[in-house]
Amino acid sequence: MKLSQLVENNQTFNSKSYKNLSPVMKEAVNDVMKIIKNEGNLIFNFENAIKKVCEFHNVDKDDIEEYFDNELIEQLGEK
Repeated sequence: MKLSQLVENNQTFNSKSYKNLSPVMKEAVNDVMKIIKNEGNLIFNFENAIKKVCEFHNVDKDDIEEYFDNELIEQLGEK
């Protein structure tokens, strides 16, 4: 599974990884997903979305990136 598929299918919100997040982190992840556009340079859009959301919600960038790493691993069935 690719990040683009995760964004396109919006599969993050029914996962174990998502359910284990704090309410603030859930809001942050939701905002990242709203900001990302599945066009153009997805990696650039994703990085910019994370940066904006971290500043707005005052959350750690590493925590959000770790969530997305865990989400992709879970969606691949490796966890």
